[in-house]
Amino acid sequence: MSQTINAQEKDLISQADYAKKIRSLVPPEAFNPDINKLWILLINLAILILGWGIADDLDQWKWYFLWLYLPLSLMMGNSVIVLLFSTHDILHSKTIKNPLLKKIISLLSLAILWMPPTLWNAVHNRQHHSKTNSLADPDRNYLFEQPKNWGKWIQNLFVPSAEVHPIWLVIGNAHAWGVHAFRNLTSVLFFNNGLTEYPPASFRVSGKERKAIALELVVIIALHLSVVVYLDFHPIKLLLGYFLPIWIGYSGVMFYIYTNHMLCRMTTINDPLVNSISLRVPKFFDLLHLNFSYHTEHHIFPNLNSDYYPVVQDILLTYYKDRFNLIEAKTAWSLMLQTPRHYKDEQTFTDWSGIKSVPCPLSAKKNISQ
Repeated sequence: MSQTINAQEKDLISQADYAKKIRSLVPPEAFNPDINKLWILLINLAILILGWGIADDLDQWKWYFLWLYLPLSLMMGNSVIVLLFSTHDILHSKTIKNPLLKKIISLLSLAILWMPPTLWNAVHNRQHHSKTNSLADPDRNYLFEQPKNWGKWIQNLFVPSAEVHPIWLVIGNAHAWGVHAFRNLTSVLFFNNGLTEYPPASFRVSGKERKAIALELVVIIALHLSVVVYLDFHPIKLLLGYFLPIWIGYSGVMFYIYTNHMLCRMTTINDPLVNSISLRVPKFFDLLHLNFSYHTEHHIFPNLNSDYYPVVQDILLTYYKDRFNLIEAKTAWSLMLQTPRHYKDEQTFTDWSGIKSVPCPLSAKKNISQ
């Protein structure tokens, strides 16, 4: 990798330094556990169960009435998104203090996403948050110099970029989350040596965690099989009641995940205002998705009640407006489709062939998108 980043590290500020400076400006109650996130989680689990219950009768519907199930498929897809985001908040907080209860609830809610909660804690809470957009972050773009293996090839095929084909982009939105889960699951279950080359960055888990991940995966497989069996392996029931909600949910999840960090340059110092992006989305989506668009704010205070992210954003706009990557959602998506998706160096994107050299469109000093 190029060493050009060294000259700019002096301009970076660590997550801990941001948190230390503005912690006193955030209301103390913002750090209290929020039981509402648990209720939201349970409500969306109920929506999925209800949807499957109704789907079981689809074989009795006239074919020309089947479209009436589509709004429920959409609701179920949104529930998939909310289950990830609500569980994400719960696993960062102390909302559920009983470890066993926390494990059971997070396992039930993350099952639809094929994500064992022990793996989520390892890949997201431990790796991603402490090493955001660094060489050791499993969620970053691939480096151009990394081997052209199946993991890198699939991401190149799926991820929004200047080269992506529209058909593969649509397919990728619905399946990239599954690829992400599969990469990390197989890496720790089959190898767990920190040397596997098909994820963007490999990592290790403890022996105890590895056993827990394997056991949780068995439960997840059993839960998915039980839904498929309940729907009688019927193609219409499975398409409308199982696959379509999952495709919708994964697509919504990936829209946020793609735009969280993948437009940003890499950093060796974890500076959330440089390596993360907050989106401006319609307020309806913030209400629906627990303010997940406030992603920089979350990276500064991972255990903050997401209801208070707008408060933190106002503080950041007061003290760090010239550094803050706050972008309209459509602008962020447009930038992704205008730039390649591999890192040539820490501040330059390139394509699969390595021919292009496109500077990161988000500089360390960033004017707020209006």
